[in-house]
Amino acid sequence: MKRIVTLQDISCVGRCSLTVALPIISAMGVECGILPTAVLSTHTMFKTFTCKDLSDQIEPISEAWQREGIGFDGIYTGYLASAEQCRQVCGFFDKFRKKAGQELSEETNVIIVDPAMADNGKLYAAFDSAFPAQMAKVCAKADIILPNITEASLLTGLPYRTEYDESYIQDLLDGLLKLGCKTAVLTGVSYEPGKLGVVYRDKGGNEFSYFTRRCAQSYHGTGDIFSSAFTGGLMRGLSMGEALALAADYVVECIEITAGSAAPRWYGAEFESKIPWLCENLKARL
Repeated sequence: MKRIVTLQDISCVGRCSLTVALPIISAMGVECGILPTAVLSTHTMFKTFTCKDLSDQIEPISEAWQREGIGFDGIYTGYLASAEQCRQVCGFFDKFRKKAGQELSEETNVIIVDPAMADNGKLYAAFDSAFPAQMAKVCAKADIILPNITEASLLTGLPYRTEYDESYIQDLLDGLLKLGCKTAVLTGVSYEPGKLGVVYRDKGGNEFSYFTRRCAQSYHGTGDIFSSAFTGGLMRGLSMGEALALAADYVVECIEITAGSAAPRWYGAEFESKIPWLCENLKARL
């Protein structure tokens, strides 16, 4: 069984971050270690929440793992709360870039970064204008990055557009690859009404796009659902394209079942009831 570790915050109640990543990746048949960067009573869409920053625990935990000889087949990062956490995560990558006991000539592990910091043309309220430059340093060390169009714009310095053509998406992908990552994936791409999907390009010039039906509704945490399902699929042996398509279709399934419930949009998408669908469709692709 493959083992990954994911570094992001955990909300005790509410569907996002580690609260989403751990059950999805585990259900897909991948061991999921966690390194919480913060503990919140609920996610930040609730009116009242508490937050305990765990930045001072990242290095002690990683050092304890090193002493135990623990290694990971993959490293997956989500929301990072500060420039300091970006620095610490870059150091974590350096420590765990290869599996424990591995020779440098052997195959290394996979680093996947979801630069969760912005949407709809704006940075999240917790970040200032200097933060994207720090997140760019994290992306530079990654094998695969998964930004949305807003995040890609901030990482590359290109203008954010709500109306665009394929050449704009290609410019964003070019800019993302120049950061230093091996593969850049853009999420939330749409060239025609009713369709939404993902486009990627890697350093070797390989390209892929996948579009599925566009949902009228949007829910907090769907980016975390997508990134987690993609990571699980990739670690189980799916190709990049297969893993991206599976993750995109799973998000649609989660959104559509949530739209039929009375749950408020800010709470998050109902991913739990669609885990059987995810596992069945993963099995069909293996």
